[in-house]
Amino acid sequence: MTNEEVIITIAIFAIAGVTAFIGIRQFFEKGFLLNNAYIWTSKEEREKINKKPYYRQSAIVFSLISIVFIIIGAALVLKDHRIQLFVIPLIILVLIYAIVSSIKIEKNKKIN
Repeated sequence: MTNEEVIITIAIFAIAGVTAFIGIRQFFEKGFLLNNAYIWTSKEEREKINKKPYYRQSAIVFSLISIVFIIIGAALVLKDHRIQLFVIPLIILVLIYAIVSSIKIEKNKKIN
């Protein structure tokens, strides 16, 4: 591997580590809630909403994104770019999950 490839690989795995760390903290409901539905609400609404489903949604999304970066890093280390083809369905899964879980959260919010 060239120096550039080593630096890029380290950066990719560092991003995977950071997103995994954020995901774990979100699972434990620690730290700032990194969810658009929460971020864009007013301060009054933030105090009223149930944060648990938003933390869970963010945790799962960050965990899946971490896996995406791990796969990309593995493809770089193994020098087999066919491995990166696994990233495409995983990214689609992340998008579908985010949309479906947002709809489900909103439905549950309207019921309660």
